[in-house]
Amino acid sequence: MLYGNILTPAGWRLGTLDWRDGRIVTLEGEAVDPDANDHPRLLPGFVDLHVHGGGGADAMEGGDAAATMARTHVRFGTTSLLVTTMTAPVSDIRQALRDIARLIDESPVQASRLLGVHLEGPYLNPGKLGAQPPYAHPGVIEEVEALMALAPIRLLTLAPELSGHAELIRLLRERGVRVQMGHTLGSYEEGVAGLAHGAHGFTHLFNAMTGLHHRKPGMVGAALAHADYAEIIPDLLHVHPGAILTALRCIPHLYGVTDSTAAAGMPDGEYRLGEQHVTKCLGGVRLADGTLAGSTLTMDQALRNLLQIGLDLDDACRRLSQYPADFLGETDIGRLEIGCRADVVVMNARLEIDSVYVGGELAHQASATSREQTTTRAAGAPRESH
Repeated sequence: MLYGNILTPAGWRLGTLDWRDGRIVTLEGEAVDPDANDHPRLLPGFVDLHVHGGGGADAMEGGDAAATMARTHVRFGTTSLLVTTMTAPVSDIRQALRDIARLIDESPVQASRLLGVHLEGPYLNPGKLGAQPPYAHPGVIEEVEALMALAPIRLLTLAPELSGHAELIRLLRERGVRVQMGHTLGSYEEGVAGLAHGAHGFTHLFNAMTGLHHRKPGMVGAALAHADYAEIIPDLLHVHPGAILTALRCIPHLYGVTDSTAAAGMPDGEYRLGEQHVTKCLGGVRLADGTLAGSTLTMDQALRNLLQIGLDLDDACRRLSQYPADFLGETDIGRLEIGCRADVVVMNARLEIDSVYVGGELAHQASATSREQTTTRAAGAPRESH
């Protein structure tokens, strides 16, 4: 059982939260202003739909890399994530998907839950690759279906203007795969058409897409004018705070992702991003030519960054938990409600992580002392195996 200021979809409660068999069964308490006390903040676990790496491991390495990533990101409050691949020769993507699928089946312990795969490439515009390697090509339905047979691809990023992609978007939507538009030179009109064909959102809004001009609104204009969902990287390096605030006024369910690399949770130095060599320094990750190449962002820092630019804690949390979960169609994560998974981030009043629970299991503890301060069992309550 946990005690503290609980962020529920209906607002804050000061009380207790308990679970059985990994799901919340008790959530009791009175309405409260969490700033009025120093009790712990119990937040829904963060849901990150764009994660390339962490802890020195890169998704494209295969092997146990995805497990290392998941064990790294859970320390920062991410309780569910999508393992995100890179543009690469299709044979390399196939091997990475096989290894990721094995780890999804094995469910690494003391780690973020692996929800599936975000396939970012190779169906991108070669003229807007950013840090992606030069293996982009238009998607062919047979090739995409073969990749889908290897691992649960839940989200796919593509450039909507490429030949055959309108049909591909429609097929993927029918198969239950979310489609985001990104790494694109598409026009405003092509972005609007992509949404009409069934695309669901936009990948790392503002980055690697045609920008907004008052006579050429571009892909950014299509997102700001028409999107219900889009992901954004709130590391305050990829996107200026003013642009984030603009997007927040336009896109109802804008949600944050890390786009993190192997360098996340690691010291400055050299790392891999797919086949690229990248350098972590000054809080960012870059190619040799200075191009931003993913990030070192973690979701707890994303939360603090959103607060820094003016969001309140409720709104910032929703954009890192409930909204990405809703986008993926996962209705039992990303929120603290009876019946939902007991994925909980316990933070102190300074919004530093004390502990993280995934399905009711303790996955990370900052220290034994902080655990004693943030957990309690009500007197006389029956003990259960969590």
